[in-house]
Amino acid sequence: MIQASKIAVIIPHYNDHDRLRRCLSALAKNDLTAAEVVVVDNASPTPVEPITQEFPQVRLVTEPLKGAAAARNRGAAETTAPTLAFLDADCVPAPDWLTTANALAADNTVIGGRIDVFDETPAPRSGAEAFETVFAFHQRSYVEDKGFSVTANLVTTRSVFDRTGPLIVGVSEDLEWCQRATAKGARLVYADTLKVSHPTRIDWPALRKKWLRTTQEAFQLQPANAAGRLKWVLRAAAMPLSIAAHTPKVLRHPALRGATERRAALATLARLRLTRAAWMLRQSLGIPL
Repeated sequence: MIQASKIAVIIPHYNDHDRLRRCLSALAKNDLTAAEVVVVDNASPTPVEPITQEFPQVRLVTEPLKGAAAARNRGAAETTAPTLAFLDADCVPAPDWLTTANALAADNTVIGGRIDVFDETPAPRSGAEAFETVFAFHQRSYVEDKGFSVTANLVTTRSVFDRTGPLIVGVSEDLEWCQRATAKGARLVYADTLKVSHPTRIDWPALRKKWLRTTQEAFQLQPANAAGRLKWVLRAAAMPLSIAAHTPKVLRHPALRGATERRAALATLARLRLTRAAWMLRQSLGIPL
């Protein structure tokens, strides 16, 4: 008798084949009993089948609409399990990730799990790697202070997902979706035992690409009126001030190795915050980025 699926693992992917293989290899070390695993590919230019075929438990689906939000929506639609576990293709789940997800899953709950970062290159860290070592993926703070969990490590029930509705393409989908879920009565909690790891961005182009997308998506959530525009301008003005405010955090961070990595992190912090300020001011004036 075939056992009904208890949990669906949904992995959006686009043209990141080596990291997808690493993700699926780590996931295969979990107990996949009663689990559906779906990789939803955004029509990558290079075929993904040679990778997914290495893992018999994995089903591949193609979603032509670009964006991780569209891929996650398609994954939810393609599965039937009562629990949904969202995982990014560049993440490495812990060996007990699925067991923990099954144990924690509860009615009317959205769970944001812990995300640690690691480097993919030898020491010393680049400026981007040092910056992300300090600032990337503070999930506990996101959940407990800001009211959302990133979807790189998020577990919920299908009933919550169906009641909340799909993720929206083109905005900060994890923030917007979690706020919509909690507005409809779902409870958002942080789980330190639900662990995945995520690589730091290797260099400035990769970090810039991430934050350009994030800034564009965040702008879409601002009210399209004078008050919303003023709020955005004030946030832009605060960016240079945040450099000094966050410098002590860099200088005290225990994972950075010596003065070289601290200098690199500080230089990247300043460069990124000034770049984001310029982007945000352009957006407030209606100038495309």
